[in-house]
Amino acid sequence: MGLNDVTSAERLHIGFFGVRNAGKSSIVNAVTGQNLSVVSDVKGTTTDPVKKAMELLPLGPVVIIDTPGLDDEGDLGRLRVEKAKQIFNQTDIAVLVTDGTRERTALEQELLRQLAERNIPCLTACNKADLIAERAALPENAIYTSAVTGEGIRELKERLGAFARSRKNPRFLLRDLLHPQDIVVLVIPIDESAPKGRLILPQQMALRDILDAHAAAVCCQDTELKETLAGLSRPPAMVVTDSQAFGRVSRDTPEEIPLTSFSILMARYKGDLKTLIRGASALKSLKAGDRVLISEGCTHHRQCNDIGTVKLPGWIEAFCGARPEFSFTSGGTFPEDLSSYRLIVHCGGCMLNETAMKNRIAKAVQAHVPIVNYGIAIAHMNGMLRRSLQPFPDILEALDS
Repeated sequence: MGLNDVTSAERLHIGFFGVRNAGKSSIVNAVTGQNLSVVSDVKGTTTDPVKKAMELLPLGPVVIIDTPGLDDEGDLGRLRVEKAKQIFNQTDIAVLVTDGTRERTALEQELLRQLAERNIPCLTACNKADLIAERAALPENAIYTSAVTGEGIRELKERLGAFARSRKNPRFLLRDLLHPQDIVVLVIPIDESAPKGRLILPQQMALRDILDAHAAAVCCQDTELKETLAGLSRPPAMVVTDSQAFGRVSRDTPEEIPLTSFSILMARYKGDLKTLIRGASALKSLKAGDRVLISEGCTHHRQCNDIGTVKLPGWIEAFCGARPEFSFTSGGTFPEDLSSYRLIVHCGGCMLNETAMKNRIAKAVQAHVPIVNYGIAIAHMNGMLRRSLQPFPDILEALDS
């Protein structure tokens, strides 16, 4: 990804769904103006979800997702259908592509019901309009399209753009906490787990948000924080640290300076900070044999001292004084059934879009399983959770009420 690219997690995710041979992949190719998906007259040509990050006017940066037909058959077909349904969890806007030459199937009606149940806005593209002699009136959220003639494609994109604009709700990582000319110190340890020659995404996002607030960012490692603070002409508005350096950074940051972590900022930005904070209380009550899921939204090469699979399990065992049973997932994998877990510890979710992250939290809440993220868990286990929430007085007030 280039410096000027918008990461996929920050793009609107548009999922295209439908049964086999409705012309779904043809519509995807017509909308994108690219041969994104393989098209043929053979049922089930699309065998796995196909994703493409691109600029799509009038929407801007998006991720287009073409999915397998939801009526695929056989054991392999059922696996494909399951993969397609998993895309619901990250879909911001859905497009149901139907064959306009026939009535909607029961499966298509069920798909619309499931999308409505999940509060996913949906447009129906009644495809193959060039083959329809007499057209019935369509509901407001449906449109006739033809991948052959191009009919309705422009309107479909404009309708998607209108959906996108209606959903816009400005979210900021920390810009809304700052004033022009503020100073923010970003503590970025460079250790064995730091990527070579670059910053991780939350650090990049924080830098950009600070600049957008017309404030100034000062970056240092945890080992240089004390000298960095002493060298400033005035106290910073905030110190933001990597969660793993919480202990040292807390000791070197005067109490009157608000302190938090990149992970906690991410929880506020695209998760549910209050729910994740409440989940921290389950850490102390873990018992031997309790199942704990540690989940990461990205896939990366794991170091020998990896935070998710090595450090966190060790810290949790030391904190609760027991040996829980740990399970691990990464990337797009997240269990559908969470009922066997006593606690879920999730990463900051920087590589997941907001919809995906909030769906994971909602699943945990529905299953009555506490969920906490890395930064909040580490702050809690180090006895500094309240301090790490200093920049969010509304959250502290809610905790005290």
